[in-house]
Parts: sequence; C-alpha cells; structure tokens
Amino acid sequence: MKKTIYTTAFLISLCIALSGCSSRPNEESMDTLISRVFSLAGKQYAAMSRNLGEGKFPRTFEGGDSLVTSDCKYWCSGFYPGSLWYIYEYTRNDSIRVLADKYTKMLDSRKYSTANHDIGFQLNCSYGNALRITGDSCYREPLLTGARSLATRFNPIVGCIRSWDFVRKGCDWKFPVIIDNMMNLELLNVASDLMKDPGLMQIAESHANTTMKNHFRKDYTTYHLVDYDPENGAVRSRQTVQGYSNGSAWARGQAWGLYGFSMMFRQTHDAEYLRQAENIARMLLKRLPDDGIPFWDFDDPAIPNTVRDASAGAIMASALVEIASQTKNKSLGKKCLEMAVKQLRTLAGSDYLAKEGENGGFLLKHSVGSKPGNSEVDVPLTYADYYFLEALLRYKTYITND
Repeated sequence: MKKTIYTTAFLISLCIALSGCSSRPNEESMDTLISRVFSLAGKQYAAMSRNLGEGKFPRTFEGGDSLVTSDCKYWCSGFYPGSLWYIYEYTRNDSIRVLADKYTKMLDSRKYSTANHDIGFQLNCSYGNALRITGDSCYREPLLTGARSLATRFNPIVGCIRSWDFVRKGCDWKFPVIIDNMMNLELLNVASDLMKDPGLMQIAESHANTTMKNHFRKDYTTYHLVDYDPENGAVRSRQTVQGYSNGSAWARGQAWGLYGFSMMFRQTHDAEYLRQAENIARMLLKRLPDDGIPFWDFDDPAIPNTVRDASAGAIMASALVEIASQTKNKSLGKKCLEMAVKQLRTLAGSDYLAKEGENGGFLLKHSVGSKPGNSEVDVPLTYADYYFLEALLRYKTYITND
C-alpha cells in the first residue's frame, strides 16, 4: 500500500500542531491514554471470544445482559478480527494474534460473495490488516479474490459499484449507492497494488468521482443514498435512509464521506480527493459539539435531547488524524488534529469507555445503528471499537512517532 512521504518542514508543522493539543496540567498524556485503552481492549476482546458460539462474530450488547452475534455474512463481521489485529499491533500479545488469525480465517468464504458491497469491510479490515501487520502471504489471496468479486458490482454506465440489491418498502430503487460504499473502495486499491492491476483502482476512482459529483450538497454534507438509472446513469433520487430526513446530515454518513476521501487521497495522491476531504472536515469542525462526539444526526430538532453516536465520532477521529497528516494547510491540519484529540479523550473517558468486564466485552458505549429503524440505538457496536482503536494507532504512528 502507498504511504504519503512528508517533508521535514511539514513534519515540523505537525509537531507545532501537536503542541497545540498538549495536555493541561494534571491531564492524562495521550501516550498514557493509548496504553490504558489497549490494555483494556486486550482483556475485553479476549473475554468476548469466550462468549462467542462456533462460527459467530460479535455484533452488539443489548439489554445490559445479552451479547448479540452474527454469522460471517453480516456486514460487520470483519470488524472483530480487525480490532484484534489492532490490539496485537500495539501489544504484540501472541494470544491475541492467535484469536485474530482464527476469526480472520473464518471469513475466507466471503471472498466469493458478489451479493453486496460490504465485502470490503469484511475482508480489508481482517485480511488487509493481517497482511499489513504480519507480512504473511497466506492473507493475500482472499484480498485479491474478494476485490475481483466486489468489482463485479461495478456498472460503467453509472460509474459506481451497486450497494444494495434489496429494495425497501415504499422505494423503487434501481441502482442504489450509499455513502458507506466509499469505505469498501480501499479493498480495490489494496488489491490493485498487490496485483499491479490498474483496472481495480480505476473502478475505485470512478466510484469516488461519481460520488463526489452526486452525493454532496453545496455545504459538503452528504446524502446517504443516491439511486441511479442503470441504463443511462442518470440520478433518479437522493435520500438519507438512516438519518432524520432526506435533507439532514446523518452523522455516520458524514463520517464515511470524510474517511473515504482521505483514504482515496492516500491511495491515489489525487489532490481532488484531499480537497473534498478538507471541505468535509471544515463543515464538521463547525458543527461538532464541544466534546467532539456528534449527535446521531446533525439536524435532529430534538438536539440536545437526543442520542449521540460514538461510532461516528470514532470514524471521524481516525479520518481527522489522517487529514492532519495529509493537508498542506497548517491551520486546518492543526484544527483537525485538535478535534481528533478531543474526540479520543472523550471516547476514552468514563462516559463512553466501558470498565473491564462490562458492556459485553465491547469498549465503547453509546453508538447508533439505525434510529429511524429503531435498531441498535444507544448500544455498543463493533465498528465503533474498530475505528476507535485505529484512530489511536494512527495518532501514535503518524503524529507522535513522526
């Protein structure tokens, strides 16, 4: 995978930005915070594994006493092994590596799936991290096969990968594309690099370009779903399926967009993707609450008397750290880094971070799956933990060490 090479001057500017995030007197240092969270994560995730049935992955913890699981086909199945790989990356605990390998290989059959776009979440978070961290070639083939499977969903007339095959009641979608799909483009980019096959990256770029053109409003908020006519590529409708209304800014959707375009810049070095990520970041920096954790939808009229979404905050924090290391705009980079640190400190505090033995083994409390569907509201979610751990590692690797 490609990694941006930074100049000495730019790294100095990052250090200056970092000084703006320095601890107040008696405030826990970020190094101590990171160590504390990963120590807890190792214990929680090892304990969680003992409560999972054969072939099962954790999904959430509801009712205060019920671990909800899924099989490998569920879109979130890759996040548990991905989190285990992040825990191993930080702790180098061999027992965690054994678990990470076990749950990663339980996803092998997903490489043949052509039924939806989530194969990117399933394989890149698991096999992608496994290959990156260990260098073991046994993790390579599922990524390549999976990327080819994902590419079958691409329609060159539309210029996008189809997200869903199902149609919700009351909708007449023909070719629905959701903002979440930006995240799955990384599998194509990784496989393109591994195979030296530009065709896969070209599909990813086409999808990103079409999304940039059609998903975003003038203020750089994004719709959740755009439906296309597969015969001519025309936009049929725009909706925000999991948000407050079609015109609202659903928090996790904004996070997917922010992360997706920063990832596309990392992989392609196309300045248009960085510009898009920067503009989304500017919008979020203006709208995020003081503690950095968004309400489930930025436009819910019930704010502040409605739920927050820790998962959206974690995804944003991970992306903001990366954008801070990408942008040439020193002021914006400083603001992105400061917000990411604020979000990480909030998530690592007692309001959001579980105590050992609590929360079904999950780390973070207070995430939201689909509030309109009354599904997984104010509960732990496996992807919230994954991006929280990723954000902490990104902060340590790309900022502190540099």
